[in-house]
Amino acid sequence: MHIEPQPDPETPSKERLRLWLRFLKASRTIEATLRENLRTEFATTLPRFDVMAALSRFEDGLKMSQLSDVLRVSNGNVTGIVDRLSEDGFLIRVPVPGDRRASVVRLTRRGTEEFARQAAAHEAWISDMLGDFSPDEARDIRLRLEQLEASLNGGKG
Repeated sequence: MHIEPQPDPETPSKERLRLWLRFLKASRTIEATLRENLRTEFATTLPRFDVMAALSRFEDGLKMSQLSDVLRVSNGNVTGIVDRLSEDGFLIRVPVPGDRRASVVRLTRRGTEEFARQAAAHEAWISDMLGDFSPDEARDIRLRLEQLEASLNGGKG
């Protein structure tokens, strides 16, 4: 008589834990590679790249509070980065009429051109690192992760 082994009741949660750990490890590996590539090829940092990426999507610029919200970091974290990018000529601060304390931050032409160079390299690095996935596989995984994100946000993708 052959008895089928009973599934371990912990298996679903253990498998999900293993999945999470793989996500985390892959994410950290990719991020470390991006940080190193940005440092060596552009003498910049991932936070600087992230600020420029955010501003590249808003041609009219963003208030500092809006930029912090987009990046999901505190104003204090963004201020120093914005100061250095401004000193380097990659962005400018424009006062908000009627609000002496507020300014809008936006990329300069030089900042837009530099970000375009960095973004092209960034896309190529990511494509190389994820090159084992076909475009269809990448799309399918992305869609599944979007579903996960939506469920984690209570249905608000």
